[in-house]
Amino acid sequence: MSQKKITINDVADEAGVSVTTVSLVLSGKGRISAATAERVSQAVRTLGFIPNRSASMLRGGTSGVIGVIVRDISHPFYAEMIAGLSEVLEQQGKVLFLTQSGQRGEHIDRCFDALVAQGAEGIVMGGGAENASHLAAKARELEMAMICASRASSLDELDAIRPDNFHAAQMATEYLIKRGHHCIAWIGGAGSSLTRAERIGGYCATLLQYGLPFRNEWIIESAPEQRDMATLTERLMHQHPTLTAILCHNATVALGCYFGLQRSGRTPGNGAVDSYYGQQVALVGFGDVPAAEMTDPPLTFVTSSAREIGRSAAKKLLQRMVDPGGPIQNTIVPPVLIERGSA
Repeated sequence: MSQKKITINDVADEAGVSVTTVSLVLSGKGRISAATAERVSQAVRTLGFIPNRSASMLRGGTSGVIGVIVRDISHPFYAEMIAGLSEVLEQQGKVLFLTQSGQRGEHIDRCFDALVAQGAEGIVMGGGAENASHLAAKARELEMAMICASRASSLDELDAIRPDNFHAAQMATEYLIKRGHHCIAWIGGAGSSLTRAERIGGYCATLLQYGLPFRNEWIIESAPEQRDMATLTERLMHQHPTLTAILCHNATVALGCYFGLQRSGRTPGNGAVDSYYGQQVALVGFGDVPAAEMTDPPLTFVTSSAREIGRSAAKKLLQRMVDPGGPIQNTIVPPVLIERGSA
């Protein structure tokens, strides 16, 4: 029977410290007490740990590994963003190591430790950044480049590449207002979502700018499942039949609303307010998915290119790896309205 390979995680468990601390000791970086360093060294000797190629390259930073942390790799935004990252980084001989932190970022520390164990040269924080202040400090200790590339970011201490959520919601709301809609609802997103908060801010600000009403009961929080969206939309239209338009938090929400409107006896669309004698309800979503082209009419979206965010993030990370002491920069990718349906 072959002997189980000892890993850096085993050393961390044996020494009673984090993977980051083990990496700092092995690489000779950071401010580690002599007692802690000796405890790690003793664990290395006890277990017979042999640093792998990635760990041995920590000091030189030449592993070629770039780590990515996202909430859910299957999410359309992050799938596109990762594709953009890959386009740029692979041209530089880098490889991506992908990790998922979970919908609430509950596994974010484990993701970070896994990337450290792989000897990552840099990390792109693509989700759960609001829970990552302590990881930014750890990355600095390790002299590891780390940036944010997500739908929203509240970390001032890291470079950030992200969409302009506030402006996107302004654009979507104004688009509907100029087509005659005065009663506009919002559906989707969790109350804890910074992206949602930024978009609702743009939505409310635009309604106020045009002197139009918004009511708390027109702003609906929801889970991400399309079935829930359909049920919420059907209930909303029965309770507030004067609504003529809905802003949808993302593409999944928009598709759920589409089916919910059909169930409520209303016609989904993006036409002017008097289309179909008032039975049509306009839908505008954020983000984009190919399935939006399959609806009748095709749905309208306001989107910032996730692939371009990925490309920009890759370039920024490469720059940060060369110039770790440069000023922090916040790059905003502007939104674009994609109108597929006819008026």
